[in-house]
Amino acid sequence: MTRTARLSVALAFAFVLARCGSNEAPPSAKPAAAPADFIDGRVISGEEHPEAGVWVIAETSALPTPYRKIVVTDDAGRFVLPELPDAPYQVWVRGYGVEDSARVPARRGEPLELRVRLAETPQQAAAIYPASYWLSLLEPPDGSAAWMNQFKLGCQLCHQVGSVVTRNKTRELYDAGLRKAAVMHATADALGRARLLDALSAWSARIAEGALPEPPPRPHGIERNLVITQWAWGDAATYAHDEAASDKRDPRVNANGLVYGVDIGNDHVLALDPVRHIASAVKTPTRDGFATPWCSQTYRPLGGTPELPVGFGSLGCPAPGGASSLPDAYANPANPHNPMLDAQGRVWITTQLRREWGDDSPDFCKQSPVIAKNYHHRQLGVYDPRTRETTLVDTCYGTHHLQFDAKGRLWTSGDSYVIGWLDPDEYDPAKPETLAAAQGWSEVVVDTDGDTKADRPIVGFNYGVIPNPVDGSVWTAQPGNDPGAPFEHRGRLVRYDPKADRHETYIPPAPGAGPRGVDVDTKGVIWIALGGSGHLAKFERDKCKQTWGAGEQCPEGWTLFRSPGPALRTRPNDSGELGADFHYYLFVDQFDTLGLGSDVVILNGTASDALLAFDPRAEQWTVIRIPYPLVTYTRGLDGRIDDPSTGWKGRGLWFTNGLDPLLHSEIPQSYVGKVQLRPDPLAK
Repeated sequence: MTRTARLSVALAFAFVLARCGSNEAPPSAKPAAAPADFIDGRVISGEEHPEAGVWVIAETSALPTPYRKIVVTDDAGRFVLPELPDAPYQVWVRGYGVEDSARVPARRGEPLELRVRLAETPQQAAAIYPASYWLSLLEPPDGSAAWMNQFKLGCQLCHQVGSVVTRNKTRELYDAGLRKAAVMHATADALGRARLLDALSAWSARIAEGALPEPPPRPHGIERNLVITQWAWGDAATYAHDEAASDKRDPRVNANGLVYGVDIGNDHVLALDPVRHIASAVKTPTRDGFATPWCSQTYRPLGGTPELPVGFGSLGCPAPGGASSLPDAYANPANPHNPMLDAQGRVWITTQLRREWGDDSPDFCKQSPVIAKNYHHRQLGVYDPRTRETTLVDTCYGTHHLQFDAKGRLWTSGDSYVIGWLDPDEYDPAKPETLAAAQGWSEVVVDTDGDTKADRPIVGFNYGVIPNPVDGSVWTAQPGNDPGAPFEHRGRLVRYDPKADRHETYIPPAPGAGPRGVDVDTKGVIWIALGGSGHLAKFERDKCKQTWGAGEQCPEGWTLFRSPGPALRTRPNDSGELGADFHYYLFVDQFDTLGLGSDVVILNGTASDALLAFDPRAEQWTVIRIPYPLVTYTRGLDGRIDDPSTGWKGRGLWFTNGLDPLLHSEIPQSYVGKVQLRPDPLAK
């Protein structure tokens, strides 16, 4: 071998040694790069002006169920749509002050430059404002705050007032619209039909003449770190009511598993597989062939003869003289409500399994005077995902919402006379005789004069419910719906001490009104969604100078926080203004499933296309706006931690679009959504 050849071999060998000794593999040995699972880019307007705080939306129908991902741009107009399944997407932009952009086809790994135009007129910009902003233009009769409380508690129970289909009608059209559903018709009469029609028609006329609400702010700060994912479930007639992803006491239960909901209008337990993007539904049964739709149901007292109508006349059930666009749409004798997972991952629901007649209740129920002489709606059921079977559990008391305590007992709201509970460990469906011993109830009677003797029954629909893990008490919320009664129109909290079998009641101080959802933090502080007045309330019983009384005895225990958004046009008063938003329920994030911190309170912005996160330590709000589809009406919330080792990607807050009817929505399709919080707007 020549000297030149030897030198060439030595140099080649040295090159190989150098490459092997470095961290860089030879070109032929480089591992293949992982395929990108995101779409990134920027949003600009005009002459290369970056648009900050606007939403970028990716949609696809190529998966087993329609799918969306929504993010917010940073200060430079940049965005990253992370964790996208492999599918073709349409990507576009929506934002306050700009026109919706054109939809652009895209796939993962392809950077995009999206162009938007500024809105040409204030009216064009306002078209995507949330319903609560438009509702703030409504002037109640005589500026009455009490009337407005009841308007919100009644008219916003199923849909957003202020959405485009509700704000552009004449007096005659409003009158005809209120007759489309028996419950709307009754609500109108209770509010004073003429006064209601006057207020609505004047509101619509002002809007037609050009009146506009104040513009909402664009997402800012940490609000730009949010990621919203949506999966369609149900069908065009779905009335989705609440969802459950995990056990509230342990958010690691059911990690990466199905998310469940209920279709109250079609008697389904809904399910979503968020890994495979598959939505499904299972029919909820009834007992003994019971098949009367909810709107047509009746009640007959035990041993009595009058048969009284008690059905909920929704949009499939018009009032006399009215016409429905959804005739007989809801075949729902079971009308299931509020799913909740237990430690085994079973789905408990409140559901109707039989007629509401007193004669049809279990024999042991009839021995209790308060049970035998009064009306009680819904009982219980449990769906086992492993067997795909539902077991029905009859109860003496009515049910609506449910929660497990630390010992595994199931506590229910939904009765106007008693607080009820069931111990699942004591009940064996194969042994019917165990049913009586497994359940119990306590009539709500309080001590009003301090002599330790209960002397006044508190009759009112117990809506929300939560056991307090700190002291073992159980709390319910009664919204109240009688504007003519002092104190009562503001609603109340009820506290039950199971150990002492004692009840207490507390009425929110003005302007607070309409307690609906109720939850508790890890310190035992009670949090309440005040749907009537548009507040989040905190109640601290340990601050009370007096705990006995008819309800108005502890104003010092209450703290009210007005939720973000515009105020209502009620008369100025010393007690404060009312918010235009409606708060259907709330969720205390005890285990930091979202990432904003433990015990952050998530309030439903049910009329504002939003979830409103309140940090009780800083007393600051974070608005989680859901910009698409418009008219996103949220109800129950749940949090889950799929994998704590993966940071934000393993956590999430779950919600569903529970609008009734879906025809009001920008997209007439129900969906279940997940909110995640990234460390920054560009995290992948």
